[in-house]
Amino acid sequence: MKEVDVLVIGSGIAGLSYALKVADRQPDKKILVAAKAGVLDTNTSFAQGGIAAVLDLATDSYQKHIEDTMEAGAWLCDPAVVELVVKEAPDRITDLVAWGVSFDLNAGGDFHLCKEGGHSENRILHVKDQTGVSLEKALSQQLKQRTNIEVLTHHFAIDLIIDEAKDGGTTCRGALLLNVKAQELVRVTARVTLLATGGAGQVYHATTNPVIATGDGVAMASRAGAAIEHMEFVQFHPTALFNPGHKPSFLVSEAVRGYGGILRNSAGRAFMEDYDPRGSLACRDVVARAIEAEMKKEAAHSMFLDVTHLDPDAFQAHFPTITQRCKSLGIDPATDLVPVVPAAHYFCGGVKVDTQARTSIENLYACGECASTGLHGANRLASNSLLEALVFAHRACEDTCGKLTNIDLVDVVPAWFAIPVRPPENPAQLDWLREEVQTLMSSNAGIFRSRKELFELRGRLKQLADEVEMMVGLSPLSLQLCELDNLLTVALLVVEAAINRKESIGLHYLAPDLESTPQPAALAEVEPT
Repeated sequence: MKEVDVLVIGSGIAGLSYALKVADRQPDKKILVAAKAGVLDTNTSFAQGGIAAVLDLATDSYQKHIEDTMEAGAWLCDPAVVELVVKEAPDRITDLVAWGVSFDLNAGGDFHLCKEGGHSENRILHVKDQTGVSLEKALSQQLKQRTNIEVLTHHFAIDLIIDEAKDGGTTCRGALLLNVKAQELVRVTARVTLLATGGAGQVYHATTNPVIATGDGVAMASRAGAAIEHMEFVQFHPTALFNPGHKPSFLVSEAVRGYGGILRNSAGRAFMEDYDPRGSLACRDVVARAIEAEMKKEAAHSMFLDVTHLDPDAFQAHFPTITQRCKSLGIDPATDLVPVVPAAHYFCGGVKVDTQARTSIENLYACGECASTGLHGANRLASNSLLEALVFAHRACEDTCGKLTNIDLVDVVPAWFAIPVRPPENPAQLDWLREEVQTLMSSNAGIFRSRKELFELRGRLKQLADEVEMMVGLSPLSLQLCELDNLLTVALLVVEAAINRKESIGLHYLAPDLESTPQPAALAEVEPT
């Protein structure tokens, strides 16, 4: 058993910025960061575009950023949360610069601010098309300078350790970790625990998320009884590079369209104006649906992103990673259209938190993609996610440091601790079940949905969940089995939320020709009211 003051589960921008701030504010406290794989193996590292922040008040304003965010989120965002995130952005950018992040500058030495879909002004800070990995490297270097932070890599969080009071309240006392390399369980008792486990893109077949993005934080919190919300709002990035068989899908940043890229069909016609007056700079939900619709209309495998009209040297300097990946596949962006398709990208919902990142479970915080803060509403505005993680990590730190010394360490032994650990005896079966979950979700709970398909999907997912529950009860613990269990938990949360959301809004889009399809009698009987 390990005893620490603060346990951070996840090593993306949310987890690392929180850990650094708590370490500096409370140098006598012990902080443990548990990373599922390596420290840099996070969703943050895959973020190409950048961070949105209003820094040029001569051309931009907080109100414009607020309105852009609200409009993108289909006005389902919490206005108070949107305002606080937008107004706290400059201070959080100052934090990053102090930690050694070198954002790109213009010729005058000021931040080079870009524009992305859904934004009315240029306000995106970036480090070429490698913003996420640049942030991760800077923050991980800072970790090494804090003697009160311990990092455990390749430690997978199996479940939260929950202490249930007689009055029905629940308190988090830490978490049970699996040392993946040593195949050993590690019980961590903590005064405060932060979930910063990232997204759940692996619920879908095609995703820009790394293989570790299996929704672990949301699944753990759900099992512990935490409030979960808005899971129906899954954002599909409209422009993943079409490269069949390659996983995860390679992201072609939103910033490429902000830079002047134009979406075209197989005939070379720019089609986005048919769907939205903003054209290729429309919000992601609009663009993803448009691309999907055009692909179905043409029975095509992809649409195309055209940057051939842009200066090739300037484009390569601004997007070196994207250019290199395209050229490795025989595609020269200077002369060729880049084939793109939508892919599962970002979860707007998650563990419900307040403005201090507190969950409904005492001493448990959540921030980053696993949390639902109220910022995104029904659809995330491009480049607001890294900003959200920073703002809520800062707020979680403020709240943590205000009460940390008043929280006792309480050792609770979870039931899972008695289960043996070893690799699965039949890994192919687990892989097959994972593939089925991904295929079912992509086919029936993707960009276009119908209530009939959602009800049928829920029934099949429950059957699979029962099978996996039996495996969990009878089999030794393994990373593969726990991930599958988490994927099914998240898939069911998405489908249940989608069924309860009876009208189209934002990312939850009921196809008009399917929306009124009558339910089969057996399914209609259980339709929620």
